[in-house]
Amino acid sequence: MSDHKPKSAPLAYQNEPFLNSPDGRILRILSEYVEPLARFRREQIQDTVVFFGSARFKNRSTAESALNGLKNGNEVATEEDKGFKRAEAAVNMARYYEDARRMAYLLTEWSIKIPAKRHRFVVTTGGGPGIMEAANLGAHEAGGKSIGLNINLPFEQFPNPYVTPSLNFEFHYFFMRKFWFAYLAKALVIFPGGFGTLDELFEILTLAQTEKLAKKILVVIYGREYWDKILNLQHMADAGTISQADLELFKVVDSPEEGFEYLREGLTKHHLGPQPKAVGERVPEIAKTRP
Repeated sequence: MSDHKPKSAPLAYQNEPFLNSPDGRILRILSEYVEPLARFRREQIQDTVVFFGSARFKNRSTAESALNGLKNGNEVATEEDKGFKRAEAAVNMARYYEDARRMAYLLTEWSIKIPAKRHRFVVTTGGGPGIMEAANLGAHEAGGKSIGLNINLPFEQFPNPYVTPSLNFEFHYFFMRKFWFAYLAKALVIFPGGFGTLDELFEILTLAQTEKLAKKILVVIYGREYWDKILNLQHMADAGTISQADLELFKVVDSPEEGFEYLREGLTKHHLGPQPKAVGERVPEIAKTRP
């Protein structure tokens, strides 16, 4: 009879080969729900305003420096040069970076003064560069928290430095990341962007149109000059594929101040409830809704 004692098997939740296997996928998915939920509770985040837009935009000074460097380094550069054209376009589009930064600043400056036990209307982005960085930067400059919901990709998208460290997330599953964009959101701000930006815009509009949201989500589309060349939603209404009323699910704005005022008014009306009455008057209980 052998005196050798068998080695204890690993606990299931410490078994990395299992956790990383196809059979462990449901646990990996669940962890991307439970871990962010626990962190949002710990950080006392009640709700968010999500900023979407291109990851490719630079701030104005960076874009102008690149263009000037191209001009100074290549005396024969002409307007036909592709690199020169791209650099000029970058300078032109940099205004959206600065506008996102400004709007996020205004929103955060207002929201941190709201008397509440938890943080309201926290600026949230995909955590990367471009418009995402701009919005996180604006919130940071206003002295507020901001959230970054990053995604693990083959071409690494590193978190920008302005996300609040305790609210910096990394997701593997796109659908869980999109869940967290929508779950806490009370407003969506859509700056010029590409396929991903359009994807997020139409997903939220579809949920609102089909009444799958238990809350009012404000949708701001920023930059009429850009979006009018890409979206012709009036044609969809004229063709009968959407109703005319669906065009009221969003608001197009052209300045940070216009966008902020629309958000402030709508968020106050739909999500801050009635103002407290005078002492002695009964304040009706605000109906609770599912998040």
